[in-house]
Amino acid sequence: MKNKAKALKAAALLIVVTLTTGVSLSMQRGVFVPAPLTAHAADNESYTEGKSGPLTYRKYSDHAEISSCEMSATSAEIPESIEGVPVTMIGMYAFQISSIKSVTIPNSVKEIGHYAFNNCSALTSLTIPDSVEKVGIRAFENCTSLEKIEFPDHIIEWNSKVFEGTPWIASQREKSPLVIVNGALLDGDKCKGEVKLTSDIKYIASGAFQRNMDITSVVVPSSVTKLCDNVFFYCTNLASAELSGVTLIDSMAFCGCEKLTDLKLSGRLTDIDERAFSDITSNATITFYGSRETWEKVNKPSDDPFLRNAKMIFDENHTEINDVIAGDLNMDGEFNVTDLLLLQKWLLGDKNAELKNRKAADYTKDEVLDVFDLVLMRKAVLEK
Repeated sequence: MKNKAKALKAAALLIVVTLTTGVSLSMQRGVFVPAPLTAHAADNESYTEGKSGPLTYRKYSDHAEISSCEMSATSAEIPESIEGVPVTMIGMYAFQISSIKSVTIPNSVKEIGHYAFNNCSALTSLTIPDSVEKVGIRAFENCTSLEKIEFPDHIIEWNSKVFEGTPWIASQREKSPLVIVNGALLDGDKCKGEVKLTSDIKYIASGAFQRNMDITSVVVPSSVTKLCDNVFFYCTNLASAELSGVTLIDSMAFCGCEKLTDLKLSGRLTDIDERAFSDITSNATITFYGSRETWEKVNKPSDDPFLRNAKMIFDENHTEINDVIAGDLNMDGEFNVTDLLLLQKWLLGDKNAELKNRKAADYTKDEVLDVFDLVLMRKAVLEK
């Protein structure tokens, strides 16, 4: 009885710690590791619980989310709607450590939560529908049979190490040190030395390079406007970084990068998270591609040691768009039909048609903009 009482007391203490510190625990191969606890927008709303086959769901006023699955279930088909509302989310830990081998995700799901399929060792293939916009931390980690994945043709907001420990990520790393899916860089774990990312990358996943001790410098193209949390977390040999188009540097993006001494920042930068450069003691030179006045307007921590001790250089003459995206005439970071129509108007003599990046329109590489470039651009748009 005493042992049982001690066990209950320990369990109660664990619950208290979880609720008061915002830390939840997940099990990975018998080892408990901390995971951030995030709240869904609807968590403050009332809901009703119900069952759909092996699935348990929570139904809110305007949507439903899958909260858990029977551990013994080997297959599951998530319904597109429940009681008249769409199923928009697969909740945190919903399928974790279950026996699921196959799952059908409907085209209503917008988010797959943190650790949703973590340690589902029997899961062999996955189709992520077009509706998905966000995938949580380590959502498919240690799915040791997951070899085949079908992705939507748009950029998803990927969190840290979504596919870590899967055959799929292992095979992708063998093909290239940069794992890129539809313009999103998911993983740079195998990169070494100087890393220059290309302009076809529009998004870098959270934690993409975290704890990579082999990279020494990185150039992020102007097509990437947000540096997500933990991207270079404890990359302890990273000495130089250029962020030519980044407007936001998120939490712990460079945390623990103790050798970072050369940092180049975009003049379009607006926000630096208060923990972006935590655990860095090095004295750096920061080159800001803009004026001192513009730098002063950046929303940034006032007492950060890294920023406070840095030598500031203000370069107002720097041309930030170093990476020319073919066809991106209006310099909005992507090539689409808007650029095609812009060139067409310009060729027709429309005085309001401004080509901000003429070089991007020269598809024939003859340094002349004409109808031949327009034809090639149209073909490129249709092939996208």
